[in-house]
Amino acid sequence: MGKRKGEIKSQSSTDFTQVSVLERQIFDFLGYQWAPILANFIHIIVVILGLFGTIQYRPRYITGYAVWLILWVTWNVFVICFYLEAGDLSKETDLILTFNISMHRSWWMENGPGCTVTSVTPAPDWAPEDHRYITVSGCFLEYQYIEVAHSSLQIFLALAGFIYACYVVKCITEEEDSFDFIGGFDSYGYQGPQKTSHLQLQPMYMSK
Repeated sequence: MGKRKGEIKSQSSTDFTQVSVLERQIFDFLGYQWAPILANFIHIIVVILGLFGTIQYRPRYITGYAVWLILWVTWNVFVICFYLEAGDLSKETDLILTFNISMHRSWWMENGPGCTVTSVTPAPDWAPEDHRYITVSGCFLEYQYIEVAHSSLQIFLALAGFIYACYVVKCITEEEDSFDFIGGFDSYGYQGPQKTSHLQLQPMYMSK
């Protein structure tokens, strides 16, 4: 019964994680953010493997999921630093999140709550011909803070998932050790008490 509850709790938390990542993946696709798209896709696959490992009691899958969560937290910390322009990072000039193959930005830059987009004409000489030059104003919340909120949510979910993954691995390991201790994996290690017969054979004499 306890395992069943653990499976249900794990599945519900995994469903919420999947929904949050899929939501983020959609908006990253709209903004042509290729690096986040790749990271989100890998995360979705690993979460599925982690759920499979939990249901099937496979510690290796769950351990791999926990290791990936460390990398996932590191990635989201980098994204936060990028949008907050920590160190030498610059969200205005760096194209790290698009692998430097396009000039696309976060989808929320033009579509954030309350944002008003105005086209600037004529466009500057440095602006690419296939891109429009715009100004964005009136946003209730700047796009970088929306991206930071997304990454912060993923960090929180990853930390919770890491703790739960360690707990599940510990429970499975302890259960296997206790089962092995009583001879569960040794078909010759334990033999039940032999039944003894109370009947004794007596010699028979036949008269001629």
